[in-house]
Amino acid sequence: MKIYFLGTGTSQGIPVIGSQHPVCKSTDTKDKRLRVSVWITWDDFSCIIDCGPDFRQQMLVSQCQKVDAILFTHEHSDHTAGIDDIRPFNFRQGNIPIYGHKRVLDNLKKRFDYVFATENRYPGAPRVDAIEVVNNQNFVLGNKMIVPVNVFHGNLQVFGYRIDDFAYLTDVKTIETFEIEKLKNLKVLVINALRDEEHHSHFNLQEALDFITLVQPEKAYLTHISHYFGFHEDVQKRLPENVFLAYDNLEILL
Repeated sequence: MKIYFLGTGTSQGIPVIGSQHPVCKSTDTKDKRLRVSVWITWDDFSCIIDCGPDFRQQMLVSQCQKVDAILFTHEHSDHTAGIDDIRPFNFRQGNIPIYGHKRVLDNLKKRFDYVFATENRYPGAPRVDAIEVVNNQNFVLGNKMIVPVNVFHGNLQVFGYRIDDFAYLTDVKTIETFEIEKLKNLKVLVINALRDEEHHSHFNLQEALDFITLVQPEKAYLTHISHYFGFHEDVQKRLPENVFLAYDNLEILL
């Protein structure tokens, strides 16, 4: 299984428009972060977790040729606003299954009503098959079991996903003990760490490290990163030896 980090930035991306912050002006490519998303492939199956506003650019850079499914964590725009750009895949493949909480699917139907229209449908509109994800109900994609992991982003429910020994969680602030049990014996955990300072709806660095210590994966990668976190090179030096600051276009193999 290959994990390709399409984007590792927070909702504004890095650099932030108009910002004079030193990280936003960095020339290190690892300090330039598109909105958070990951591309996972195994055998001949290809899926994306979250489809944000940088989706088109991410697909061009990664040279992704096929999307068999899109898993949504939640409905915020930095995770969903790129849905219109699945059209080139539609033209080659037909409908693309999208998976998410019922609340998320309802939100997408409201915001992108033309995608889901059944009457007077524009011929070039994106085409999807919406499939509800229910907590504690695993489902199969490409012959692998997908385990939804229920977490909270402030007061908002968010789904993380476990696939074999890999788990991807973003926009986490709290998680119940029962859900943590779903994350035991991981080889790789991806978890959000926004910055050093506390935040009302995201893990900061210490909270992410405490969570990694609790779950005890072999390796952990931090994502959904703000420019306030600091320069990539400096942050990496402060991390434990099995914890890594993810960056755009990083590939890892399991």
